[in-house]
Amino acid sequence: MYLTVFKEEIIEGLQKAANIIPQRTGAAYLRSIWLKAEKGRLEILSTDSNIEFRGSYTADVTQEGLAGVQGRSFVELLRRLPSGKITLKVDAEAPVLHINSEGGRGKYKFPVNDATWFQSFADFPEQGAVTWSGDFLQELIDRISYCIGDDGSDALSCLFMKGVGGESSGSIEAAGMNGHQFAMCSFSNDDLHALLPPEGILVQKKYLNELKKWLGNDEIQVNIGDRRLFVRTENKAESFSLPLSSYQYPDYGIFLSRLSGDAVSSLVLNREETQSALMRIAIFNSDSNRCTYFDLSEKEAVLSATGQEVGSASESLDVEYSGDIEKIAFPTSNLLTIMDHYASGSLSFTLTGAEGPCGIRGADDPEYLVIIMPMKILDDVNFSEEQV
Repeated sequence: MYLTVFKEEIIEGLQKAANIIPQRTGAAYLRSIWLKAEKGRLEILSTDSNIEFRGSYTADVTQEGLAGVQGRSFVELLRRLPSGKITLKVDAEAPVLHINSEGGRGKYKFPVNDATWFQSFADFPEQGAVTWSGDFLQELIDRISYCIGDDGSDALSCLFMKGVGGESSGSIEAAGMNGHQFAMCSFSNDDLHALLPPEGILVQKKYLNELKKWLGNDEIQVNIGDRRLFVRTENKAESFSLPLSSYQYPDYGIFLSRLSGDAVSSLVLNREETQSALMRIAIFNSDSNRCTYFDLSEKEAVLSATGQEVGSASESLDVEYSGDIEKIAFPTSNLLTIMDHYASGSLSFTLTGAEGPCGIRGADDPEYLVIIMPMKILDDVNFSEEQV
């Protein structure tokens, strides 16, 4: 392999490739970045055995070939080299990859891995590919992933996406839950609705985090292959694929239906004022009492917290409230995180009971719903957390 390429054209792709590979553990071929030169292109490939990254960039190829190098060290070297042309040449007899930078005085060598270690990557399926917005997918992941469990061993560690409302509706629901929180975004996309299988798809949270790092603001192409989700840039230069899970997702319609029951209570409050109050009250939370109590009346909500070591706090907020629940408690940090994901000036809480699911919606976020479980109030200091 012998080629010349401009550093500024490949460095971003190299960094994306390095983000995927394990740092120290795992087989050597998984810690490798593979460089494939052919037909005037340099292809950069990396995998952790589940996620696959593939980037193709213009290069002046003198001799085609394949070389695997220690990924993170190679990327760190190229990151520190000056901008301009970089020459990559494999000495087949050693075998060693020689790196030279135009105008630089340094000469660098990396041992090359046995080419038999290389495993073919899954190709992006061309038929049926759908164009989508990269920044929309980023926002979707952000608004759902914090409600997804971290266990990694069941459906509650996955984002669930499914078409709803019939084949011609174009309506899609994306949801995530972790046992005490649930988030759902609804949106319309006819092409994506047609692409999704009837049972929907499940993507593990750990893969979502890597996908979000890779995504940009430009449009992307999406396709679903044999138990894999494929995403690539619109110009087809870079692709990212990850495995889909086969768990059975819980029927969240059961607790969604409780929000429309006859006996629900309604609380409307100002988001920014409530956030400010919660941030001050959080100072008085402790490991044994991490919630904020809401004492509710028609026009007022008194928020309070007590910590055995730090004292107590209470603040009064102007609200609109109707219902029979006089007191309810929520985990302070969870409530703050939820409110950060809304743009609306006011939020509506639908309370199904002092220990029942509470749905949160915003007037300017009609497509977004979060459900949080209240804390079971035992006394002024102690509590336990109910599960969905």
